[in-house]
Amino acid sequence: MSILIYAESAEGKFKKVAFELASYAKKVAGDLGTSVTALTVNAGDVSELSKYGVDKVLKINNDKLNGFTAKAFAQAVKQAAQQENTKLVLLSSTTDSMYLAPLVAVALEAGFASNVVDLPVSTTPFQVKRTAFSNKAFNITEITTDVKVLCIAKNSYGIVENNASMTTEDFNPSISDSDFGVKVESIEKSSGKVTIADADIVVSAGRGLKGPENWGMIEELASTLGAATACSKPVSDLGWRPHGEHVGQTGKPVATNLYIAVGISGAIQHIAGINSSKVKVVINTDAEAPFFKVADYGIVGDAFDIVPRLTEKIKSFKAQN
Repeated sequence: MSILIYAESAEGKFKKVAFELASYAKKVAGDLGTSVTALTVNAGDVSELSKYGVDKVLKINNDKLNGFTAKAFAQAVKQAAQQENTKLVLLSSTTDSMYLAPLVAVALEAGFASNVVDLPVSTTPFQVKRTAFSNKAFNITEITTDVKVLCIAKNSYGIVENNASMTTEDFNPSISDSDFGVKVESIEKSSGKVTIADADIVVSAGRGLKGPENWGMIEELASTLGAATACSKPVSDLGWRPHGEHVGQTGKPVATNLYIAVGISGAIQHIAGINSSKVKVVINTDAEAPFFKVADYGIVGDAFDIVPRLTEKIKSFKAQN
């Protein structure tokens, strides 16, 4: 019996969350006295997983699975779990995995917990710590089923190298045409930029920037930090920035190591979507802006003065170090 993880990849390369999931699984496997098996789909070279504790890889190579279809992928995870006699299935908290996890849980008749933020509180009984109420609180959830499915929150555990002697095996799950009721027609991606999903740092801006023509300073700060750019809902609604950059409860939730908000007042929906970020920095002219109540660091001032100066300071620091 091993712990099974679904190691997500895109265009043949593993996402950062795959390594975090492997690191988490290795620690739990050590506590349970078992091993870690990873399921990959069209991932190409899988050797990098061994650095993070994966003992075995089940490799799927199937052109039908080039586009994500939750029902088909759920069948693959289910059959992998059954083959490995897995009692614990781990997935990340990406959009794809959050669609996938409930289907896997139903297929395996497993208890399911999402937004898990730490190692199990207890394994007998099996209890995990989760976020609740839009990340405003935590709860301890006990799962009593034989098989358990968990979604691990991004950036909640980190990436830990733990080299393992890994074996690989080709895996060909039985997937029927009925599992492809939803088809991916096209995928639009931004190129040459850090994606919000993979970013450790996000620089986000709101209506305080006054117009799309002023976004250059946000992009320059993000580029200097190696960060992704994002925006508030009003900005995407106005068409200043693509909807794919909208973060918050009604957009993309983020759980970054550093979140910088420029000219964003801090509506409750926005705060709920970014509250899992570890360090939050706010730049705003309004000292009474709600965002300051949840910020770790706040700067009251004009973004058009502060952001360029901050960018230059960071450039200078990087040049000297």
